[in-house]
Amino acid sequence: MTAPAAHAWLSQHRDEMIADLAEYVNHESSSDDLSALDECLRWVCDWLDARLGPPSEHERLTRIDAGDVVIRRYPGSGGDPVLLLAHYDTVWSTGTLADWPFRVDGDRISGPGVFDMKAGLVQAVWALRAIDALGLPRPPVTLLLNGDEETGSLASSDVIAEEARKSRAALVFEASADGAVKTARKGVGLFTVTVTGEEAHAGLDPTAGASAVVEVAHQVLRCRALTDLDAGTSVNVGVVRGGTRANVTAGSAVADLDVRVASAAEAERIDAALASLEPVDPKTRVTITGGWNRPVFERTPEVAALYEVGRDCARPLGLDLRETAVGGASDGNFAQAAGIPVLDGLGAVGAGAHARSEHATVTGMLQRSALATAVLAHFA
Repeated sequence: MTAPAAHAWLSQHRDEMIADLAEYVNHESSSDDLSALDECLRWVCDWLDARLGPPSEHERLTRIDAGDVVIRRYPGSGGDPVLLLAHYDTVWSTGTLADWPFRVDGDRISGPGVFDMKAGLVQAVWALRAIDALGLPRPPVTLLLNGDEETGSLASSDVIAEEARKSRAALVFEASADGAVKTARKGVGLFTVTVTGEEAHAGLDPTAGASAVVEVAHQVLRCRALTDLDAGTSVNVGVVRGGTRANVTAGSAVADLDVRVASAAEAERIDAALASLEPVDPKTRVTITGGWNRPVFERTPEVAALYEVGRDCARPLGLDLRETAVGGASDGNFAQAAGIPVLDGLGAVGAGAHARSEHATVTGMLQRSALATAVLAHFA
């Protein structure tokens, strides 16, 4: 009974786990603060050495406008490695700790980044420690840490996909969804509709120009009409800007779109619809830029089988491990699209991602770390 034995051992080290999380959270790592990201990553690597010993291979990939990517490989038995995915950046601006410090209140742990997703990495590391402490075989493990997940993983997605193709499965230590693991995530498209019109004096000759603002309004309604909630597709026009002055016919306007799709077929439909947009006013020009930030993470038979492994491992803990599909994306999208099964949401149990209510639970940390121990042992 791997999970209960791991839970018992982890419970003996409860205070050490909390102390690790406290120090990790106290190293702020806002996605837009490269200096803070660098300092946090240095701490993380030193901490990993202290907790797990030196890896068989360590690689730090330098990024210019984002946090660096670190890949650490640990030996084991049982074939190709299992990929462990975690990000060390958070949405919280540097200085947030000054008025919102790390705090433990009974079972509740709060602080910037606790839930999304610093507790997840602490749980993963202690799962590996539990395997060794219990004398269990473990598979080869590749731990990948990136510093730009919260801004779209633009500087790390290629590396994630490359490592996924070398692995037999990926475990993503993003936070859970009310305790459920995530076996499907929507793909995310970020598009910009740019309209070019003709400027003119709105009072002297209101017919001389061609309003980009009026045209973008037409296009916004067309884009919004692409929403199909039954198919799992939503189109949100989150930002519209254009024009210069009230008495000038607008010469330019822009609309920013966030598109979520639950299937590759819907992504193709959206692509075709956006490509076919034509101006209502022939004196204006409509241009579409952008693309898919993350592919769809679909619940394939392989993903379903990996979920069943997790569910079987959770039962001895008295846990009926639930699964869910969510609209948000993660680095698991890239791994699943690369062709391997993914179990996402193995991280913190709690709530409040990206909000001041963000929190995790101590009991959840122990339980999920024990679950991760059993899942990893399964692969060996």
